[in-house]
Amino acid sequence: MSSPSASTTAAPSALSIRGIRKRYGALEALRGVSFDIQRGEFFALLGPNGAGKSTLISIIAGLVQASEGSVAVLGHDTVRDYRAARRLLGVVPQELVFDPFFKVRDMLRIQAGYYGCGKEVWPWIDEMLERLDLTAKAGSSMRALSGGMKRRVLIAQALVHKPPVVILDEPTAGVDVELRRMTWAFMSDLHRQGTTVVLTTHYLEEAQELCSRIAILDRGSVAVIEPTRQLLARHPYRFLRIKLAGAAQLPEALRPLITGESDGTLELKLETSRNPIGGVFDALRTAGIAIEDVHTREPDLEDIFIELTGHPAKAGGATAGAAK
Repeated sequence: MSSPSASTTAAPSALSIRGIRKRYGALEALRGVSFDIQRGEFFALLGPNGAGKSTLISIIAGLVQASEGSVAVLGHDTVRDYRAARRLLGVVPQELVFDPFFKVRDMLRIQAGYYGCGKEVWPWIDEMLERLDLTAKAGSSMRALSGGMKRRVLIAQALVHKPPVVILDEPTAGVDVELRRMTWAFMSDLHRQGTTVVLTTHYLEEAQELCSRIAILDRGSVAVIEPTRQLLARHPYRFLRIKLAGAAQLPEALRPLITGESDGTLELKLETSRNPIGGVFDALRTAGIAIEDVHTREPDLEDIFIELTGHPAKAGGATAGAAK
């Protein structure tokens, strides 16, 4: 008996981004961006201000039309098959956009209706209100809520139709630590249940802790896209934080290694092959300089971000803790 000759077609990616370009007159905001996000990933899309992240998200959501290229959500083209693609996607916007006159639960039920959902999702709405600590505010109008509570409602609004792919655009910008933890506990639970999560954030420790793969955009192009562990491991250097005794100064030969100073503690960037820690200690001993305190740290995502883009990840919006 002969074996079947038909090949099995691979399931489509959660998001397939192909050759996306976006021009605003002479400005090219996106320059041929291409990558896939697989089903079930917790994926970070990072970049300095002006890198093109918001433009790309707007194109994925169907709010902006690309100059060239295509985007598909689980195989559905966001232009040719917009309704199906949008039904599979939930987007938590960076801006607080809401109707101030609706009560919270009513607004979520109306939002569900936009996606063709009826009373069958009402228990899910109540569950989200509980998980996001909004149950006591379910009967309040949106205009009566604090900034942090409004942001929680936006998260529930994006998830009301149970989309398999969710994009979080700076979801914890300007909120307190408690809300950040609540948001990530909720989203981590959804991810464990199979939801694909795409995160943009200026809090790089969030991306490093939560995301298994990271893409960094810079000047409209993909600077790097790698698994998080691989990205952190491929940079062969470490940092030495050292406080010298008294008013001692670092020897001239070591000063080019300084990357920062805080409260008298110097931070040196040491390439593993060229600047062994023992060599720094030998130089200090030779110069007769005593050490008051010393410790090392491995490079984190912030260090690598700066190395790749030349820019720090600046927190957008209000400072943490401003909205509750």
